[in-house]
Amino acid sequence: MTEEQLLGPHAHGEPCGRALLKAVAEDFQVDEVLDIPLSGEGEHLWLWVEKRQLNTEEAARRIARAAGVPLRQVSYAGLKDRQALTRQWFSLHLPGRPDPDLKRAEDESLRVLRSVRHQRKLQRGAHSANGFTLRLTELDADHALLEARLRQLQAQGVPNYFGLQRFGHQGNNVQGARDFAGRGELPEQRNLRSRLLSAGRSYLFNRVLAERVADGTWNQALVGDLLAFTDSRSFFAAGEDECQDPRLAILDLHPTGPLWGAGDAPTTGRIQALEQRVAATEPAIAKWLADAGMKHERRVLRLPIGNLSWHYPEPDILQLEFVLPTGCFATAVVRELVSLAGQTEI
Repeated sequence: MTEEQLLGPHAHGEPCGRALLKAVAEDFQVDEVLDIPLSGEGEHLWLWVEKRQLNTEEAARRIARAAGVPLRQVSYAGLKDRQALTRQWFSLHLPGRPDPDLKRAEDESLRVLRSVRHQRKLQRGAHSANGFTLRLTELDADHALLEARLRQLQAQGVPNYFGLQRFGHQGNNVQGARDFAGRGELPEQRNLRSRLLSAGRSYLFNRVLAERVADGTWNQALVGDLLAFTDSRSFFAAGEDECQDPRLAILDLHPTGPLWGAGDAPTTGRIQALEQRVAATEPAIAKWLADAGMKHERRVLRLPIGNLSWHYPEPDILQLEFVLPTGCFATAVVRELVSLAGQTEI
């Protein structure tokens, strides 16, 4: 499957040029933003960990081995990609035990930067955002065009597509979801089941978003839409009055798209027809997600870019810094700027 099939059209015009991303791990840096005050005492040891070219699950296994605890006693807020330099939190459940020596877990790919005790374990999804520092190297683009495009993205946001990484190499995860959905079965392996269900939901969401980008309504509230605030999972119906809410213009409130699951979404009119039309293109996947017990949820269609700044360390290097809500993809921003040949998305 191609990028266009898995994601969708660009919202701000064709990319301004080409560049390379992740020539080295330091070119893609991610920092979890965690707004939880840690008490300094309790049976959970929280670790602020820097990882280089190491995925989250492998880091958790190494920490568990070094601490001498089962893997189930290691928790983290979110998954981070291997091909990056990332800093994120882990927690260890150590009831009645002193802080372990974690030096055996450390090498050039993993360092424990800080440790602090807390009464509760780290929950999945507990972080409020992710901060990104990206370096686009071998840049071949007109700086004036880039400057104009960056200011446009700063003011208008970008389509909140799920990135290519969600779908596997050449969309293999989507094909896997289709295969299992066609048989009405679920993978027995938990990780595979989670990955394919997620890919199926993400693919249908991207198809709805692609339609809204194509008709120019991805950043507009229409009667029948369900609206949500940037950092909220709750939503409400859009009538005539809600479509004029000033918070839409300041990128605080957004139209949403479906994350398929059991139950009908309370969209109406034109929006309901669009979403049902997309579901009808993949009826087996839509039914499979509902039968698997997935709950129908919503995701904002528009992604505001927090604290966006940029500069050029060298004429052919563009460095970007910004903050995105959890679950959102940094390369949704990059693809509206430049083309990245042969790159894996985060």
